[in-house]
Amino acid sequence: MSRATEKLTLAKFLQMPESCDLTELVNGEIIPKVLPKYKHSTLQLRLLLALNQWCESSGSGRVRPEWAVVLKRQGQDWVPVPDLTYVSYEKLPIEWEEDEPCPALAELVVEIISPGQSFGEMTSKATDYLLAGISRVWVVDNQAQSITVFGASEFPQTFWVNDTISDVLLPELAIAVTHIFNGQRSANASQS
Repeated sequence: MSRATEKLTLAKFLQMPESCDLTELVNGEIIPKVLPKYKHSTLQLRLLLALNQWCESSGSGRVRPEWAVVLKRQGQDWVPVPDLTYVSYEKLPIEWEEDEPCPALAELVVEIISPGQSFGEMTSKATDYLLAGISRVWVVDNQAQSITVFGASEFPQTFWVNDTISDVLLPELAIAVTHIFNGQRSANASQS
């Protein structure tokens, strides 16, 4: 005889201790995030530094790593924890400094594909973000050395290692994709 498992509510999930930071709420269940490793962390750091520099120079908003966002997915509460989250000061004032998930609908989330994840899985997650109202999703693929930008009303665009990523959502942003991936190539080249 099996009994139905009670779904976790959003309120209960958000009250959980911080030891559960590497989890997401999906369909009422706690789902562990893939444990980031060195290359993933390196890409996350480089993107964070580049986006944060743009945020500071433009005065437009804030970018944070591993900051949970509260959304709806297929009509149910969904709390993903993107690798990076950008939200403008227009949506979340500069004075806001509460210790909680992002209370505004973020404009951009960045997801880095970890070993064991596929581009297809990340494409599906990007679609879920867009359907939930996120304006842009960047999917970073370390193997292909590419960043694919998904937008709500446009076809995905892939930026390769020789490209410069820019986005109308983030005026005057220009990131040379090679700078995101070149540390790994340099380390490999110096060992030969």
